[in-house]
Amino acid sequence: MRLCRYDDDKLGLIRGDQLFDATAALTHLPSLSWPVPPGDHLIANLDVMRPALEAAADDSHPVPVDSVALLSPVANPNKIIGAPVNYHKHHEEAVADSEINLGRDIKTIDTYGLFMKANSSLVGPSQGVDLHFTDRRNDHEVELAMIIGQGGSDISRKDAMAHVAAYAIGLDMTVRGTEDRSLRKGIDTYSVLGPWLVTADEIADPDKLDLEILVNDEVRQKSNTEFLIFDCAKLIEYTSSFMTLYPGDIIMTGTPEGVGPVVPGDTMHAAIEGIGTMSVPVRAHEA
Repeated sequence: MRLCRYDDDKLGLIRGDQLFDATAALTHLPSLSWPVPPGDHLIANLDVMRPALEAAADDSHPVPVDSVALLSPVANPNKIIGAPVNYHKHHEEAVADSEINLGRDIKTIDTYGLFMKANSSLVGPSQGVDLHFTDRRNDHEVELAMIIGQGGSDISRKDAMAHVAAYAIGLDMTVRGTEDRSLRKGIDTYSVLGPWLVTADEIADPDKLDLEILVNDEVRQKSNTEFLIFDCAKLIEYTSSFMTLYPGDIIMTGTPEGVGPVVPGDTMHAAIEGIGTMSVPVRAHEA
């Protein structure tokens, strides 16, 4: 199943290149009272909601998916987690490029561990990236994003993938500088998720997916998730050894080589095998 959030927080099912409005199914979500439990309420109930979502979509009139504004398919993650330097060739380019390393000794994820991105940085592809600090280099980083369905802590590697509800394309935007990653990558609009989520049953092996990004017409990054240093299961095992995962949590798995700058007026075209493609406009931030 391919599920999107669009326009004014409507919920849609994607079938081919058509979108079917499934918003009516949201009345089947269990009621909540304060304090609201951590995590995304829809993702937490996604399995039991599937029949209602499919039925609502069957009753709706389809529209072309390119006729709507796509928002982040996850509305309320408890956290967004990043995996730095998780491809060996990206490590090599970071070591070689002084505009990336700024004189620092660059290590891999084995040394760095993880970082957090602010939930306020999350947007969908139609919202675009609002470049801050345009006097500094702002880079694109295309990544496979895992969306946690079943939460937990101290999750074993053998059980890890059963905790994934879905996958999406992630853009982990970053402004280069000496500040901590969580600050430079947590800027508003610097976490793009989309174009929709694809439920885990549709992805046979998340560790063997082609991914790429073009800026305008130029191919910048093109690789495969088989080159991850920490693969998807290890990332979940490792993350959950430090913190409890909740439904809707987003783990961005890391970016391959080819990261580069974008400027206002650019359009990023990102694609991941089995998920789809999304186009993301870039503009300058206006205070």
